[in-house]
Amino acid sequence: MTKNLKFLVLFYVSLLLVSTATATDVAKEKRWADQIIDGLMDGEPVWLNAAGHEFLAIDTPNSEGNQNKALIVVHGIGVHPNWDQIIQPMRVEMTERGWRTLSIQMPILPNEAESREYFPLFYQTPKRFQAAIQYLKSTGSSDITIVAHSLGSAMSAFYLAKSNDQSIRAFVAIGLNAAQQNKSVNAASSLEKISIPVLEIYGSKDLPQVLETAEKRSIAAQKSGNIYSQKVVEGANHFFDEHTDILIDEVSEWLATQDK
Repeated sequence: MTKNLKFLVLFYVSLLLVSTATATDVAKEKRWADQIIDGLMDGEPVWLNAAGHEFLAIDTPNSEGNQNKALIVVHGIGVHPNWDQIIQPMRVEMTERGWRTLSIQMPILPNEAESREYFPLFYQTPKRFQAAIQYLKSTGSSDITIVAHSLGSAMSAFYLAKSNDQSIRAFVAIGLNAAQQNKSVNAASSLEKISIPVLEIYGSKDLPQVLETAEKRSIAAQKSGNIYSQKVVEGANHFFDEHTDILIDEVSEWLATQDK
């Protein structure tokens, strides 16, 4: 084998390793999907396609049958679209308040992965959002808002900052932090570029990186010139344990103000 050929082999092997390391954990997504579908009580499972990869979403109709208004519900790090903290209550309870919800599976990594290892996965998220938006539009929803938690909020902000799609009319970020070292995925950098109305909501007992970057996020968002509000729920932690009803009330009330 020549020196140049050896170099090319090593180069392509390294590309393959990098690609594998930064791809979603397909097996974990399947395990989550199997568990969710087997025990799903509210909503219907649907399979969406993002660049050839099928991922699970849960479509829960508006209790009144009006499907025009829809929420794309986005979970946090390493979990799934029916997670019992924040995500499942949000996707179900908001259907009683006039909204259809579509909770989507985001790219995930093995349990032992650190948060910084998720940064490359941000670049896989636009196709998932686009698939969700296309599905909602094709099934009767044109008034679409994103409601996201934790890492899902950062991924949503990343998408909204880089997208020219006018389909999303508002964004609710729950437990967002701007501590990401990589500027291209930093939530504050994203907030500067988002032109639609944004509600940022977090708990007074939230994670340190959420609390410590609150002012940074607020300053960044105000530079965008959009409608921006930052709300703190007293006593709530990152998962709004024992404060979920308050969270849903706050989100619902803010969304109502955007209808006026």
